[in-house]
Amino acid sequence: MEDKKTRILVVEDEEILLTALSEELKQEGFEVVGAKDGVEGVEKAASEKPDLILLDLVMPRLDGIGALKQIKDSPASKDIPVVILTNLSDYDKVSDALSLGAMDYLVKANYRLEELVSKIKTVLERKQFGTLATPTVPPQA
Repeated sequence: MEDKKTRILVVEDEEILLTALSEELKQEGFEVVGAKDGVEGVEKAASEKPDLILLDLVMPRLDGIGALKQIKDSPASKDIPVVILTNLSDYDKVSDALSLGAMDYLVKANYRLEELVSKIKTVLERKQFGTLATPTVPPQA
């Protein structure tokens, strides 16, 4: 029986970061699909059926909050776990994303690849075992 690779959709408008994340995740054994903005991310969430979505908040055409709402409102993608990637230290937006169904978040400047991979595996395990407890909301800065 062939092992199915875990498919991750990375929705990120900064092309350099999208490429870097994709390459790093591929080296870790994940299958990666990229999207350059929220509109493309919503479309690919439904068509590609990823196992997990890494979603930037600040993007053209449709921001991460708008994309997250559409992803969670769609029967085709509502059960896909979403991890927010952000440069923001805007905890209100992170809190909004978590309340809309995102499972966790990472501030781009503050994580290493090992942390990202560990967080992805933790979120996927929580989904697999049905322990989709809401993450704690970050403290106000």
